[in-house]
Amino acid sequence: MSAAVEISAGRAQRPPAEVRHADELARLRAGDDAPRPPGWALSLRAARAFIVGDAKLGITRKFVGDPSLIDRALVSLATSRGLLLVGEPGTAKSLLSELLAAAVSGDSTLTIQGGAATTEDQIKYSWNYALLVSEGPTERSLVPAPLLRGMAQGRTVRFEEITRCPLEVQDCLLSPLSDRVMAVPELPGEAGMVFARDGFNIIATANTRDRGVNDMSSALKRRFNFETVFPIADFDTELSLVESEATELLRRSGVTAPPRRDVLEVLVTTFRELRTGRTARGDEMERLSAVMSTAEAVSVAHAVGLRGWFLHGAPGSAADLVSCLAGTAAKDNAEDLAKLRRYLEQHTAWRTGPQWRDLRDARRELPGG
Repeated sequence: MSAAVEISAGRAQRPPAEVRHADELARLRAGDDAPRPPGWALSLRAARAFIVGDAKLGITRKFVGDPSLIDRALVSLATSRGLLLVGEPGTAKSLLSELLAAAVSGDSTLTIQGGAATTEDQIKYSWNYALLVSEGPTERSLVPAPLLRGMAQGRTVRFEEITRCPLEVQDCLLSPLSDRVMAVPELPGEAGMVFARDGFNIIATANTRDRGVNDMSSALKRRFNFETVFPIADFDTELSLVESEATELLRRSGVTAPPRRDVLEVLVTTFRELRTGRTARGDEMERLSAVMSTAEAVSVAHAVGLRGWFLHGAPGSAADLVSCLAGTAAKDNAEDLAKLRRYLEQHTAWRTGPQWRDLRDARRELPGG
């Protein structure tokens, strides 16, 4: 069975955005009469509506953030510069990158995952070595990687965690971004030059915590427009997002009970305070070195629901939350567990409600206590 059939049959754990929201994209294309950049699947207006939502058209909101960021990102992609989304881990940079690619190209799967072991072959092209040995370098023996495919097809290419790659690997993007061409010196004649078609561009992401790991060269920085993705500032907005995302994840995991709203309120409050180092009433406290992002909060809410349902046959409680928080707090620094324990002991006593009492009483569930 083909990959497309597998996805359409609902067997993929997380289908790409263009599959998850295929009906909305089709509806937007059908009614899209606004001017669009060459090679784009949607106009900028329709692409914006796809991401930020449009109640009149029945388009759901998919990214919680500043709508002006979406405007600037789309304009950047319509220029000759790439788009670099930077920010703290867990601020939905990858999700935004995926949504932008789906709106602009109708395909978000041309993705390069950056890392210490990423090579130019994985970015540009490689070879079918059986054919290479038998017939030499030919177009038939060439195996295109995401960058070459994106240029040849006029698609958006996503480069995740670009600063995790070695500097010399990052710089293979210089010519495709500036001259819109990629040389394949092994192939003779015209086949040895791949020129980008209309619609091609690159969206890269980078975590601010990774700065200094493999910082980008000045030459490459000049070829990108930088946009910062900030954490969600409003409590109610973050709570609603965590609730909706956790509910969907639990449904896909076979859990029929929705997450408890009061437990999610405790979860989001705890994450925001441990992230900022300040309680709701203004008390200063120790910040965790671990990433306490909205994405991490969704993951913990999912785990709380799974723990409660499959172990106790009920929605997850505040006591389940403590056990799930331990795995988050211990990721970067063992001292974070002690900070979490002190938070539960010192900064929850003044709060009322059975959910906060359960949270305080369950602090003994933390390992090493």
